[in-house]
Amino acid sequence: MARNRRLILSPPADVWRLLADGRRYGEWVTGTRQVLAADPHWPDVGARLRVRVGAGPLTLDDTCVVRVCEPQRRLELEARAEPFGAARIAMNLAPWGGNTLFTLDWHPLRGPGTRMHGLPVDYLVAVRNGMMLTKLARIAVREHPVAAPR
Repeated sequence: MARNRRLILSPPADVWRLLADGRRYGEWVTGTRQVLAADPHWPDVGARLRVRVGAGPLTLDDTCVVRVCEPQRRLELEARAEPFGAARIAMNLAPWGGNTLFTLDWHPLRGPGTRMHGLPVDYLVAVRNGMMLTKLARIAVREHPVAAPR
């Protein structure tokens, strides 16, 4: 399992608004080329998000399904990228003063990722997810700046 944490200088409600808008995943999820479709009831349990992912000329279509949704606290997705299998992505938001401590866990469920699971793969996933959380934090702060303390 790869785990990343990031302090986002915006309250959980503001960060949640970004997670709750499936059409915006391409702005912060590293590797996303295009959001193809987002169910209108995203991020309710069972809702789907179809995205095109890739690097360079290589692309594939991926489907994310919401498995757990606790607004402003927790969102868990199952990402399927056939033929590569599936992974569980758990996002937790915890209030930290007026900010958000964001934790992201990634764990392979099916496919080759389960056999290659371990330090090298987890390291690469953690680097990718770290880039992703940096983008998410920048968007949250840009759109919902926190007032400076007096």
